[in-house]
Amino acid sequence: MSSSKSILITGASKGIGKAIAIKAAEASYEVIVHYVKDKAGAEATLNLVNQAGATGRLICFDIADREACRLALETDMAEHGTYYGVVLNAGIAKDNAFPALEEGDWDQVIHTNLDGFYNVLKPVVMPMVRRRQPGRIITLSSVSGLAGNRGQVNYSAAKAGIIGATKALALELAKRNITVNCVAPGVIETTMTEDIPLDHILPMIPMQRLGQPEEVASVIKFLLSEEAGYITRQVISVNGGLI
Repeated sequence: MSSSKSILITGASKGIGKAIAIKAAEASYEVIVHYVKDKAGAEATLNLVNQAGATGRLICFDIADREACRLALETDMAEHGTYYGVVLNAGIAKDNAFPALEEGDWDQVIHTNLDGFYNVLKPVVMPMVRRRQPGRIITLSSVSGLAGNRGQVNYSAAKAGIIGATKALALELAKRNITVNCVAPGVIETTMTEDIPLDHILPMIPMQRLGQPEEVASVIKFLLSEEAGYITRQVISVNGGLI
């Protein structure tokens, strides 16, 4: 099976993932739009990918479900070929002050955000290595993973873990010409930030505004490119100077 320059983007039905999919399409990659529940949103993203002149398809699985990830990804690669790039964007937040943080909210955030790193990448890394061509892996952390944040002990732990895992995997894959980098967004205007108190947050951001999904996606578009071939093991913040 031939291997085109295809990019798997997890959590691409909305927000930052949707913006990444569109930017990847503009760069003429084949875009695999992942979703778990929002099929309508994923179909809307795929439609925009097609409008940008690129090909693509949908893939559905829960990144917290290891066996579902393996089965879906191995099936997709068997039919369509190995991926050139993977963008691990999907994630969830279950915020609360630590004394009030429920066990289930800790577990769900860790299993989705951090275990998802292993669950998605484990089935695809060796096929990428065997492809014997350049490849790109990009993870998404957060300003919370770099600096911590009140009410996000679980989220901060998972996102900090992603940074460590990214740096370690980058070392393992560097000689294979597969770059592994992390992008750490700040406060980006998406549905996840709709309820945040702007009067409290904006004074903390030197640029005095929220970021846009396209601003994160543009950095990822560059990291996917051939021009970024000597950049690996890095954490790039897109946060308006927040930290």
